[in-house]
Amino acid sequence: MSNNIKIPSVALIPQGNIESYLRMINTYPMLSAEEEKALGEKLYYHDDVDAARQLILSHLRFVAHVARGYSGYGLPQADLIQEGNIGLMKAVRRFNPEMGVRLVSFAVHWIKAEIHEYVLKNWRIVKVATTKAQRKLFFNLRKSKQRLGWFSHDEVGIVADELGVTRKDVLEMESRMSAQDMSFDIDNDDDDNSIVAPALYLEDSSSDFSKSIENDNWENDATDKLHDALSQLDQRSQDIIKARWLDVDDSKSTLQELATKYNVSAERVRQLEKNALQKLRVAIEA
Repeated sequence: MSNNIKIPSVALIPQGNIESYLRMINTYPMLSAEEEKALGEKLYYHDDVDAARQLILSHLRFVAHVARGYSGYGLPQADLIQEGNIGLMKAVRRFNPEMGVRLVSFAVHWIKAEIHEYVLKNWRIVKVATTKAQRKLFFNLRKSKQRLGWFSHDEVGIVADELGVTRKDVLEMESRMSAQDMSFDIDNDDDDNSIVAPALYLEDSSSDFSKSIENDNWENDATDKLHDALSQLDQRSQDIIKARWLDVDDSKSTLQELATKYNVSAERVRQLEKNALQKLRVAIEA
């Protein structure tokens, strides 16, 4: 189906007074089963954009009816309707009139899916439900709480049995739903008993990020300079420095061990080591 369906934006995006919007969408005529099937066939087989427009406009009142059922979440009704309208458009795009069902029965799942997604993203700053099972529990639990209020121990068991989940799942979701968002910014309230905003205590004063980066850069630079300086030494001096200072796998070699290896005196090895260290120091500090 083409995406260029010309529908008045005010019909899909409620603006201003909600009551005015509801009165407007109620002016679009409802379709009989025969009319709906004929329009569905035009859209499905011939990609008729005007047929899609009529199908959408005739079902906007149904979207508003579904959205009204989610008013208990404290979210703007206009936004709920707008999300539901998106679901309606997706349903119309996929509607097959040969399935033998009315569009309203097919579209309700798409409408609710979009509204559910909006509620879960906006009801709390921190998501209360992320998995499919948690989302199902979230909305089922909302319905149960409207009937039971705050849960007692026995009521938790009843709800768990009704929804086919564990008591732990019910208690955890109830806890998430009952949690309140806290402002990150500083509260201007001068009351000494007011809750301290997270902005005042979330900073880790024991860690200096800029200093860590500076130290890492210094260590990397020093390592590179040491590598370059070592490459400028003769092979024997390199071996002496590595054996005396850099090898980590083996124990530090003694002057006598190196003297025996190179067939020189221990004093000569000490002099070579001293000269090599001096050259390394000059190269690194340059």
